[in-house]
Amino acid sequence: MFSTSTTRRRAAAVVLGTALLVPLTACGKDEAKKPAADAGASASPSAAAPKAANLTVLAASSLTDVFKTAGAAYEKANPGTKITFSFAGSQELAAQVKQGAPADALVTADTKTMDGLRAEVDDPKIIAKNRLVIAAGKGNPFKIASLKDLADTKIKVVLAAPEVPVGRYSKQILDAQKIEVKPVSQEPNVRAVLSKVELGEADAGLVYKTDSNNSKDKVETIDIPDEQNAVASYPAASLKGSKNAEAAAAFVAWLSTPEAQKILQNAGFQQA
Repeated sequence: MFSTSTTRRRAAAVVLGTALLVPLTACGKDEAKKPAADAGASASPSAAAPKAANLTVLAASSLTDVFKTAGAAYEKANPGTKITFSFAGSQELAAQVKQGAPADALVTADTKTMDGLRAEVDDPKIIAKNRLVIAAGKGNPFKIASLKDLADTKIKVVLAAPEVPVGRYSKQILDAQKIEVKPVSQEPNVRAVLSKVELGEADAGLVYKTDSNNSKDKVETIDIPDEQNAVASYPAASLKGSKNAEAAAAFVAWLSTPEAQKILQNAGFQQA
C-alpha cells in the first residue's frame, strides 16, 4: 500500500505533465499550419508572372513600328524580361523556323504561312487584322483615285512578290477586279514596297494601311473600298522548340490583352 506522501507526489507529477503537454500540443498545431501558409506565399509570385527570360520574337515586317512600342510596354510590366524582335517577310520567317533558327515566338501577316508550320508552333491566336491601301508618291502627281488607275502603263507600280502575304493579297484584289498591273518590281516585304514609293523609285504601290499611316509625310494614302479589299489576319504562336516555353506563351497570350490591343489599334490595326 502506498503512503500518503507518495500518492501526493505522483498526483503532482501527473498534473505537471499534463500542463506541459498542453502548450506543446498547441505549438504542434501551429507548426502544422505554418508550412501551408509559407507554401502559399512562395507560390504566389510564380503564379502572378512568368519567369523572366530573354525572348526572340520573329515578326512580320508590317509589325516593325507597333511591336517596338508593344515590346517596351511588356518589358516594363515584366521586369527582367527582354524581347528581341527579328522582322522580315512572313515567308522568310517561316523558312527560318523550318531551319531551326533559335527563337521563341512567331507572328505572321497571314494564316496560310502559320498553317504551314503546324509541326513547329503551338496553337496560334489571331491578334490583329489589317487592310490594303494604295500608297502614292507625295502630292499624288498622277491623281490616282482607285485600283483601276494602277493599270495605266504611265504609272510605275511596285508590288510585293506573290509568295509574300501582302503580295498575295494584292494579286487577290487586282484579279477580283480584273485589273492587270505590270509592276516595275516585286519586293520581298511590304516595307520594301513602301520604301520604293517614298524614295520616288515608284509612283504607287499596294501596302498595308498601318504602313502607309506611318509614312504620312512621305506618301499619299488612297483607301480601297471594303468590297474590293482583302483582310489580313495576324496569328501569333509560341514555338515548340523554344527554350523559354513558359515566357514565350505568356507573351503570346499578352498580345490579346486589352493593353496590347490598345497599342495595336492606336497604330491602325483592326481588332482581331
